[in-house]
Amino acid sequence: MSPVDLRELVREIPDFPAAGILFKDITPLLLDSAALDAAISDLAAFAGPLGVDIVIAAEARGFILGGALARELGAGFVPARKRGKLPSETVGVEYVLEYGIDVLEVHADAFGNGVRVLVHDDLLATGGTARGVCDLVTGLGAEVVGCAFLVELSFLGGRARLDPFPVHAALEYSS
Repeated sequence: MSPVDLRELVREIPDFPAAGILFKDITPLLLDSAALDAAISDLAAFAGPLGVDIVIAAEARGFILGGALARELGAGFVPARKRGKLPSETVGVEYVLEYGIDVLEVHADAFGNGVRVLVHDDLLATGGTARGVCDLVTGLGAEVVGCAFLVELSFLGGRARLDPFPVHAALEYSS
C-alpha cells in the first residue's frame, strides 16, 4: 500500500469566503478514509510526546479532526465555540482573522491549573485564531504544549504569532 498524498486531496476554491482568498477545502481529504487516518496519525505523531491532557479545537472545522486527535492521544476534548453557543458560564477571547474579527468561548471550568493542552485547528493562516485560543488557555491557568494544524499557509506568517509554542502542520503551502 502506498502512502496517501494529502496535498492531492485539498481542493482550492478561489474568492471564498471573500474576494482574493484562495480557500483550502479539506472536504475531499475527509471523504477518503485512508487520508483521514493518515492526517490524524501525522498530527498524533507530533503531539504524542508532548504529554497532552486536553485537545482544544476552534469552531467549526477544528472540531472535525480535534475530537479524533484527542481520542488518538487518550486526551480530553474542549470545543472553543462561537459566542453564545455554550450553555454554562464562559470565558471568551476576541481574535482577528485574515478577513474579519470574531470571538471564541470555552466553559470557564474547562481547564484546571497545569493541565497540558494541545491547540488544534484545521488551518494556520495569519495565526489570529490559534493565538487567541492559546491566550484563552493560558489565561485559565493551563499550559499550551503545542499547536497542531492540518494545513499551514506559511506565506502568511502565522507561525511567528504562536511563538514560543511548538507548531506542526501536516501540510504546508508556501505560496
